[in-house]
Amino acid sequence: MNTTVHQRQPHAVLDLASRDWKAMKIERLLALAQRGQPMRMLEIGTGSGGIARYFGTHPGPDCAVTAVDIHDNRLVHDGYTYRQVQGVELPFEKASFDIVLSNHVIEHVGNAGAQHRHLAEIRRVMKPTGIGYLAVPNRWMLTEPHYRLKFLSWWPHAWRTPYLRLMRKGTFYDCEPMQMKQLERMLAATGFRYRNLCIEAWRETFEIERPHAPATRWLRAMPDAF
Repeated sequence: MNTTVHQRQPHAVLDLASRDWKAMKIERLLALAQRGQPMRMLEIGTGSGGIARYFGTHPGPDCAVTAVDIHDNRLVHDGYTYRQVQGVELPFEKASFDIVLSNHVIEHVGNAGAQHRHLAEIRRVMKPTGIGYLAVPNRWMLTEPHYRLKFLSWWPHAWRTPYLRLMRKGTFYDCEPMQMKQLERMLAATGFRYRNLCIEAWRETFEIERPHAPATRWLRAMPDAF
């Protein structure tokens, strides 16, 4: 029998300006300036290292930052400590961090079992008084963000790789985007209390990146929840 093992790609965002914007948005959404300091921060899946560098060197919240990834694609190395990891297990003691960031990582760790373990590991290393930031793509997004292909994640799982190949966008679909209810069940099963910050996140994105756009004025007037 012939078997093929497909290695998951890093999908690292290497645009450092966008990483500064993302870090600024996280800082605002988590209201880090209002939390007790200094803080220990863990960033899972650091990619370029831009977010870790921002929090480690920014003259705002006092953060001692540790970053981990299974691929080393860093463009910046200053301001934080880096550790290579394998899989979803985190090489840290229980209740080690005040803040844990998982920014578009969970869709890359594997199947539902691996995703559940990813959340369980975040829960384990986070202090009881800690806070986390979890950003995920929704399966029902019109354009799949990793391969820029419309409706890619809408298809049944077995059809996604053939569709990717047919459209000449890649050879293996290595992401597992989730539905909101699926994510909520996993968060509840791992003992997290959580708040959906989608509207606030959109608002902060436009405030930071497009402060004068008409959509920004519209988002300012929108309530945080429908």
